[in-house]
Amino acid sequence: MAFNETQQAAIRHREGPILVLAGPGSGKTTVLTERVRALIEDGQVAPGNILVITFTRAAAREMQARFERLMGGRKVPVTFGTFHSVFFRILKLAYGYEAKDIVREEQRTQFMKEMTAEEEIETEDEADFISSVLGEISAVKGEMLDLSCYYSKNCPEEIFKRLYHGYEERLRAARLIDFDDMLVMCYELFSQRADILSAWQRKYTYILIDEFQDINRIQYEIVRMMALPENNLFIVGDDDQSIYRFRGAKPEIMLGFEKDYPGAAKTLLDVNYRSTKTIVEAAGRLIAHNRTRFPKDIRAEKGLGAPVRTCFYPDAGDEALAVVKEILAYRDAGYSLSDMAVIYRTSLEPRLLVERLMEYNVPFKTRDSLPNIYEHWISRNILAYIKAALGNLERGNVLEFINRPKRYISRDALETAVVSWEQVKSFYQDKDWMVERIERLEFDLAAISRMKPAAAVNYIRKAAGYNDYLKEYAQFRRMKEEELLEVADQLQESAAGFQSFEDWFSHMEEYGKELEAQARNQTEPLGDQDGVALMTMHGSKGLEYSIVYIIDANEGVTPHRKAVLEADLEEERRMFYVAMTRAKERLCICAAKERYGKKLEPSRFIREYYGKEEP
Repeated sequence: MAFNETQQAAIRHREGPILVLAGPGSGKTTVLTERVRALIEDGQVAPGNILVITFTRAAAREMQARFERLMGGRKVPVTFGTFHSVFFRILKLAYGYEAKDIVREEQRTQFMKEMTAEEEIETEDEADFISSVLGEISAVKGEMLDLSCYYSKNCPEEIFKRLYHGYEERLRAARLIDFDDMLVMCYELFSQRADILSAWQRKYTYILIDEFQDINRIQYEIVRMMALPENNLFIVGDDDQSIYRFRGAKPEIMLGFEKDYPGAAKTLLDVNYRSTKTIVEAAGRLIAHNRTRFPKDIRAEKGLGAPVRTCFYPDAGDEALAVVKEILAYRDAGYSLSDMAVIYRTSLEPRLLVERLMEYNVPFKTRDSLPNIYEHWISRNILAYIKAALGNLERGNVLEFINRPKRYISRDALETAVVSWEQVKSFYQDKDWMVERIERLEFDLAAISRMKPAAAVNYIRKAAGYNDYLKEYAQFRRMKEEELLEVADQLQESAAGFQSFEDWFSHMEEYGKELEAQARNQTEPLGDQDGVALMTMHGSKGLEYSIVYIIDANEGVTPHRKAVLEADLEEERRMFYVAMTRAKERLCICAAKERYGKKLEPSRFIREYYGKEEP
């Protein structure tokens, strides 16, 4: 295989540290595996002294398979693994840990559930709260942060500290460790036991790290210790594709590598073999707006290709319909559906698109599981109001909405399996203001029963006070209220497509079945059946398609409304860059002018990649 000049420089590098900047589609995996082969065959390095680390098991397996093919199918004892698998092996030999000592995900969740109950924390979405807090605990450990200075994004600091310590105590009591402990314990082991560190330094004299832009602080510190004294560190990555800050990834580590290793070699894999010239240049204009990055001039190996299209639609419904019709036109022109992908910022977005794909019988596969908007707790609350208005007064259904907003109606007042408002009023007969509240609720339910779906949702939100409740809850959870109101907006948008509750409920059932079928297919690789690939920007990393659509390129969506600081905006721009560079031949970026009855602004990224004020 022929390699270009910069690829050869990376492959032939011998001793000492080297930073390999690998642009999208530049053949980094090939360079990495070829480098391992060159170390063994040309550099006479013993295979057992080489360690290759990447971030996922799938990536480690794929790299090992490619390397073995390169070696003619021979089994060569080079170690390929993830950070966690390598560090766990070290702990296993030092302390005798086994797989049974690693806490299971469901155990972590159970620990947190118990503590949430003890703290009497009331959350509408317990699963979301627990997963967010566990993510924060992971960040504190991975970034080696001082807990006393940590400001929680999910709950008051004192509560977070108690949850953190309670979680740690439960782990220790059960004699278990989590994935972050593997890193912390490995770091402590190497810091305290020079003899053990020295043994591993002798074992792995050459360390290669893929996707280095995704490394966190503690992983980096451990690797630095292991690489001493020769510092034969070969790091490959692209700071422009660092999109996992929420998991603790720090592109700053890659940017500071040359300061940590003065005199380190550096090479840029600057030829994109994947995309056409127009796509590469548009993506380059976009990412150049980031300040915290290595400057790069990426060239395309392919010809000019079709222009990058930017399409504006009157509203989100028109956008979804147009994308589906274009996909069908491409299929008729000879492209297979699996040559095409639709990429979006968050998994809440593609509901309209999925509904149109179902309507036109276009097969699709989701890379990330799509949440069912109709099962979200906000939807459940609103739908419970509607079901009660239509006659479902079962106690469980009434409890779903009775105190949202707060009406201060006690569960004890709902004594029977089927709620009787007369009995509830009787329970509060000596409190006139409570009887008035119940009568007002009865009036609201009677009004809702006579409305069409969209009007009913609007009435619940505004007249019955549900929007006010969401704003209050957002304040407690330290969230932006728009995040919650958007779910209600989506439900109202869906309701607008139906004239009767019966038809709307029937659609919800059909939509739920389709998402369940998609979830069952999650385990299959996307290429196993012909279907359009749907994925988030995060989920698209590492993939490529002939035709790519990026939808909802609007301010507040991408960049996301949560992105306030400059570092957040730069990460959003990197995500958009990753999405753009998935396209090999054709790229279409879509934006709506209106959604939920509100005017939308096109994303600033459109202006940036286009290179002018208006496309």
